[in-house]
Amino acid sequence: MINLELPKKLKASANQAHQVAAEIFRPISRKYDLSEHEYPKELDTMAAMVEGLNDSGQGASGAALGRTSDQNGDEPKVIGNANGGNMASLMNVIETCWGDVGLTLSIPYQGLGNSAIAAVATDEQLERFGKVWASMAITEPSFGSDSAAVTATAVLDGDEWVLNGEKIFVTAGERSSHIVVWASVDKSKGRAAIKSFVVPREAPGLSVARLEHKLGIKASDTAVLLLQDCRIPKDNLLGSPEVNVEKGFAGVMQTFDNTRPIVAGMAVGLGRAVLEELRSVLEEAGVEISYDTPAYNQHAAAAEFLALEADWEASYLLALRAAWMADNKKPNSLEASMSKAKAGRTGTAVSLKAVELAGSYGYSQRPLLEKWARDSKILDIFEGTQQIQQLIIARRLLGKTSSELK
Repeated sequence: MINLELPKKLKASANQAHQVAAEIFRPISRKYDLSEHEYPKELDTMAAMVEGLNDSGQGASGAALGRTSDQNGDEPKVIGNANGGNMASLMNVIETCWGDVGLTLSIPYQGLGNSAIAAVATDEQLERFGKVWASMAITEPSFGSDSAAVTATAVLDGDEWVLNGEKIFVTAGERSSHIVVWASVDKSKGRAAIKSFVVPREAPGLSVARLEHKLGIKASDTAVLLLQDCRIPKDNLLGSPEVNVEKGFAGVMQTFDNTRPIVAGMAVGLGRAVLEELRSVLEEAGVEISYDTPAYNQHAAAAEFLALEADWEASYLLALRAAWMADNKKPNSLEASMSKAKAGRTGTAVSLKAVELAGSYGYSQRPLLEKWARDSKILDIFEGTQQIQQLIIARRLLGKTSSELK
């Protein structure tokens, strides 16, 4: 395996995240898997810690992803290779998802909406919303992965936006303090009119219709939200209010360039947990795994393990590259989709194969293998399905537009 040594500033926070995963998340992982929708009260301690780290500048808040500045607030010059908020968040999420994916998605102040704020917010908005807990509301009953099909609307009424629509599968939709909502300001102008809005939890007209029962990540609440003449301040629209038909909705789509490598990191963290557990199970069964002997001369289960580990390693390296590119201000749409596609598929394949190789023990609730297999599937679905990622990759490699290659 390739062992890339982490810089000291990343290693410290990653070690801290691993301690949280080992000492807080793992011990309560099964508890909240069996108690869906119950709030993990143990995360209250996490909330205070995360807020303290962010205040001291040592944390990796989602709202800091890809945003670096000097003490005067100016963008610094990148000299050589830089590792910033994206890489720090990737390292941290790998460690916490080694502990539990659902609990990671429930950490206060670390919602997916925070990455949206980081991607398109103005400096003034980043100052206002940089420390909130923001979930992300994109998907609607009429569409899933086709983000351009948003039907929710936003109409300007004086100094307020009035939002109407229904959003489904909103991670942390009940618990977060704010929700980043995608809505159209002018349906006649197509996808270019889709904008992101920060909606406070107490905004009039916002309500939770229901919480979903799910296959996995049961510790995380997944909500259906209703926006019925929901009013928010005019300046809660993220980024520019202008509708640029030529640019399309590239602005809001920048969100995914930040979040897809993070989701890849979630799958990498879960996959590492699975491989570590599977190695222990195989070794206890007397199966020796060797890196010096060709796979075809080893036990069949050992050969399977080596193949799974190789896939995992590729996923890890792709996620590192996508996050590094974001930190170094390099366009990473292709790499973000590649990392998400590879890691999402690998996480599912690794966890399901581990359950199979562990036999009846793996299928039981004695280890966490069967839970990890259930949790892994969402990582191949949300933030863009496997099929959508492959479509984006094909467009980038072939130089085709969305209208040319569907």
